Amino acid sequence: MARCVLAYSGGLDTSVILSWLKDEGYEVHAVYVDLGQPCEDRGAIMQKAERIGAASARLIDVQEELCRDFAFPIMQWQAKYEDMYLLGTSIARPLISKVCLQVARQVGAEAYVHGATGKGNDQCRFQLAAEALDPQVKVVAPWRNEAFRKLFPGRSEMIAYCQQKDIPVKASAAKPYSSDENCLHISYEAGQLENLSVNGVELVDFGMTTLPQNAPDRVEPVTVAFESGVPVAVGGKQMTAFEIVNTLNQVGGRNGIGQIDMVENRFVGMKSRGVYEAPGMTILYHAHRVLEQITMDRDLMHLRDRLAPEVAEMVYYGFWYHAKMDALFAFIKEAQRPVTGEVTLNLYKGNLQVAGRTSPNSLYDEGIATMEGGGAYNQTDAEGFLRIQGLPSRVQGKFRPRSY
Repeated sequence: MARCVLAYSGGLDTSVILSWLKDEGYEVHAVYVDLGQPCEDRGAIMQKAERIGAASARLIDVQEELCRDFAFPIMQWQAKYEDMYLLGTSIARPLISKVCLQVARQVGAEAYVHGATGKGNDQCRFQLAAEALDPQVKVVAPWRNEAFRKLFPGRSEMIAYCQQKDIPVKASAAKPYSSDENCLHISYEAGQLENLSVNGVELVDFGMTTLPQNAPDRVEPVTVAFESGVPVAVGGKQMTAFEIVNTLNQVGGRNGIGQIDMVENRFVGMKSRGVYEAPGMTILYHAHRVLEQITMDRDLMHLRDRLAPEVAEMVYYGFWYHAKMDALFAFIKEAQRPVTGEVTLNLYKGNLQVAGRTSPNSLYDEGIATMEGGGAYNQTDAEGFLRIQGLPSRVQGKFRPRSY
């Protein structure tokens, strides 16, 4: 009997796929990678895998690794896909592939199976990561199998199948959303969200955040400390990477922080609509940027900002384990060395306001920046500076006059 490892979430797709793989003659080893999914009953998910017929069902906790080694380096890049999406799902996929391949090696599995569709980005992330780690890996993607698609043309047929097989799933005919969750964020797509005239934020039942209009009518301050660009404490208390994200999820969640509704460009070429919530990471991105403003050299920051969309694109597309990404991670580690200090933000109904910032490495010099008289900056020096800066324009203006 062929043996496979299934990246198992316990959701609609992978529950159906597990049953289908058994029918296809596979011995299925289900792997639930614990990424800190906030709304999932892990015990029930493991029991469901066994009830469906998995040869083994394993839960592997990588919450700390996800935050420390995957999310925080991307946050240091200030990387956002298309300037909005904080890449919560994208960041997790290469880690899931890594864990599943480790299990495949342990159980002697010939194939690695995932539940990503042939239309989406996740198929790219799972497969590109797996092939980079194991060039000989056999990846099975049921949604790219025509026989599978004939049995299950869409989510409604899968829901009906689960009802027939008495397999419990969160999706329903009324709310057939596809959601992905981990400690970094929750994403929502499909169902009525495919209609762009529908207000997605009002339609979705958020699992981590409240709507800003329902948040408390008072400001809540939060202080985050960083060492060389790495978050190390919240409210003066040292914490692990996952504890920091989890704490900020709670603080940000109750204040309606981090909800977005966007239409994005998938790697495969189509546009798709997604609703996301990422309260903790939204706070970290903002606090980190505020601290960089006083600790990073201007030209270095601007170079990083020009490269950040490239990093976001690579993560979104699935090129995590790539020579270019290795080099970019080495760059950002060096660039972040001075980014140490504390930032206090005031949270209020979905908004983030800077209440204070301090750093032993601050480059801000009040004596130079002051608008008052005196100070350490001689304004007369700007005369020569501007004459030199304007030299090319004056020469061009002489030989190629502009109309005005």
